[in-house]
Amino acid sequence: MSTAAHLSLAAAHAAHNYAPLPVVATHAEGVWVTDVEGRRHLDFLAAYSALNFGHAHPRILAAAHAQLDRLTLVSRAFSHDRFGPFCAALADLVGKDMVLPMNTGAEAVETGLKLARLWGEKVRGVPSTESIVVVASGNFHGRTTTIISFSDDPVAHDGFGPWTPGFRMVPYADAAALAAAVDDPRVVAVLLEPVQGESGVIVPPPDYLPQVRAACTQAGVLLIADEVQSGLARTGRTLACDHWGVSPDVVLLGKALGGGLLPVSAVCADDDVLGVFQPGQHGSTFGGNPLACAVGLEVVTMLSEGTWQARAASLGIHLRTRLDALVGEGLTEVRSLGLWAGVDVAPDVGTGRQVCERLLSRGVLAKDTHGQTLRLAPPLVVTPDEIDLAMDALAGSLRRRR
Repeated sequence: MSTAAHLSLAAAHAAHNYAPLPVVATHAEGVWVTDVEGRRHLDFLAAYSALNFGHAHPRILAAAHAQLDRLTLVSRAFSHDRFGPFCAALADLVGKDMVLPMNTGAEAVETGLKLARLWGEKVRGVPSTESIVVVASGNFHGRTTTIISFSDDPVAHDGFGPWTPGFRMVPYADAAALAAAVDDPRVVAVLLEPVQGESGVIVPPPDYLPQVRAACTQAGVLLIADEVQSGLARTGRTLACDHWGVSPDVVLLGKALGGGLLPVSAVCADDDVLGVFQPGQHGSTFGGNPLACAVGLEVVTMLSEGTWQARAASLGIHLRTRLDALVGEGLTEVRSLGLWAGVDVAPDVGTGRQVCERLLSRGVLAKDTHGQTLRLAPPLVVTPDEIDLAMDALAGSLRRRR
């Protein structure tokens, strides 16, 4: 089937909740994706950081293949021989006592919110029906009904009410506003992305997260870091919070934890926080299944070596150098941390979507957001030469159209 035939079939029979670029992938390896027409493309989105280790990484594939022949699912009604080792290794990687495995990033966020409310009631004495979680403007934590209730993106929010109560929004990167918001006995937690991905890779000022940590500590509330996109080496450190020396009370992980093979997420915290859950209060049939744990354990093992973090940091400098050279040449601003960048396109060049379409024609896959912004997140296996190929394609795609 041709690209057009595949897209027509999808348009006729799949819900129109996405507007994908006109490319149909058929197989991939490393940084390269091949479409049904046989054309090869550099993947500079990496499934929103779910493919940090590239497509079909041999170590991750080997772990999955070995587990597929042994055991794939028992539900949490029973334990299995991959569960304990995975939880222990992940807890050690992020410096916490305990792990609660789930599947998707949104499930991890929902679990973190339930945890905050239960912890607030049991430890702080705040009735869960009265508790408040402070969040930031411009956030993106998922698309469940509760999560979109505290989104200020009208596309994600409008039309889906009534909305879940119990949230208070403050401006992102405004530490004073956050400190004022947590000065309320009903507040049990602060939920933040250390770097806001969907908003365009918004990196906060250097003193912001340390001030947030101090405000949460003083108020006696939990700091929950949503590291679903930013975590697991994407920014050049294991967690983005590590750049500012901040240790959250709760870390939410997903995407890259599944190695690009299957959805794996987790909530990580110390025993005095995560230990409030009792049997029956939360669960998931597939959460922590043997296949997920085998893949997740291999991912954690790879990250424990430290080479992926160093690679993202080093190559991130090269990517940033190439992007900075395009400011004034079609880009108006560049924001980046490690191998993760948000770039704003000058209006006279076109929209972000139009630039992505031009990149596609030049063999590079990227994604726009909020009109004029592109997000770039190549797999961490990318080489300097491949970065240069993509940047040359971006430079060509930014030439102003008369």
